[in-house]
Amino acid sequence: MTDVSGLSIAILGGTGDQGKGLARRFALAGHRVLIGSRSAQRARDAAASIGAGAAGGENAAVAAEADVVIVAVPYEGHRALLESLRAELAGKIVVDCVNPLGFDKQGAYALPVAEGSAAQQAAAVLPDSTVVAAFHHVSAVLLMDPAVDKVDLDVLVLGDDREATDIVQALAEAVPGVRGVYGGRLRNAQQIEAFTANLISINRRYKAHAGLRITDI
Repeated sequence: MTDVSGLSIAILGGTGDQGKGLARRFALAGHRVLIGSRSAQRARDAAASIGAGAAGGENAAVAAEADVVIVAVPYEGHRALLESLRAELAGKIVVDCVNPLGFDKQGAYALPVAEGSAAQQAAAVLPDSTVVAAFHHVSAVLLMDPAVDKVDLDVLVLGDDREATDIVQALAEAVPGVRGVYGGRLRNAQQIEAFTANLISINRRYKAHAGLRITDI
């Protein structure tokens, strides 16, 4: 397994439930974690609530400082944020976990994305970064629950650069109970993002925090 023990991680959108949950688990695993937000104060407040040495700042500052950057913002602001941070993210691994979803009376459904997926949109906007898709199906509730020692989940990791996907798989496995599984090229990210709508339906019907396990590997 790739050694990722010294890598620092910035999470853009780290004040939201998903971003904050990932930040908490990575901080507990010993990584230096930087939470990003449009408001530096909100980011610092979120970091303080997590503890474990997490720090916070404006998106541009934490993006420039970290080794790996996770994008966990709402899809509505996805493109604009990445366009504004193109220089800060150049040369870095950018992990996109954004799910383009809509909601109506029938529940969650996948939104169309011109580039094919949010991850492909990120790759188009960030030509000087290495974009990897991962962490789409991790329950924020489980990540934040101090009573949950191990998260029973496989994280599907997609990308076009073998070294980058190996690094992200290893980062996923820093969370106890989680396994990082290579899931294909970035062009296959659309169905991974869209499947989140199915998981939301499962969770609502069964009052659960369901995830995925891949068999026979």
